[in-house]
Amino acid sequence: MASKIKVWDLPTRLFHWSLAALFGGMWFTGEQGGDWLHYHVLCGEAIGGLLLFRLVWGVAGSDTARFSQFIKGPAAIRRYLKGEMTEAEQPGHNPLGGLMVLALLLALLAQVVSGLFATDVDSYLFDGPLAKLVASGASESITALHKGFFNVLLALVGLHVAAILAYRFIKGKNLVKPMITGRKQVEGEATALRFRPAWLGLATLIVTGGGVMLLLSRL
Repeated sequence: MASKIKVWDLPTRLFHWSLAALFGGMWFTGEQGGDWLHYHVLCGEAIGGLLLFRLVWGVAGSDTARFSQFIKGPAAIRRYLKGEMTEAEQPGHNPLGGLMVLALLLALLAQVVSGLFATDVDSYLFDGPLAKLVASGASESITALHKGFFNVLLALVGLHVAAILAYRFIKGKNLVKPMITGRKQVEGEATALRFRPAWLGLATLIVTGGGVMLLLSRL
């Protein structure tokens, strides 16, 4: 019997769509260059705040947001691939989806950290906020790494989108709608889930985002 259950809390959904919007903004402004790099840096700093929030929420947040809930070992992955793990048992990210989330978060974190030390090699007007802490040669090397690694990040994002499309058109599962509404329909009796209050998540987001901005402005 199918039932509609809550799977994603409001803070997790806001994180997801804010990150998607900021990623698009970061990509666009980085490609434009010039004065647009000012906004590129701001997008990167905002993403840094979001990532810090996600790390905190992945430990102290609602069940489906916690890393312990969706980052699984080889045994669980094998069960999922064999079709032995039901959606009711794992209503949030499945084990493979959990690995993709982890890979994206780590790649974004690497991209943001490298961007903090990167240099605007064209005008030197819009350096990363921490570029002044390293030698110019090192900063330029980090800049080259920052630009090159973005292709890896794009590949991961492309794989993520391809998986969503595959679920929609091959398995008939819409993964986008639950991330908008917070609810999804599953077959069978779903695992009982615990959710943190929305105000706690929003407060955490404000503190982590504001903390990152304040720290970078003082360095």
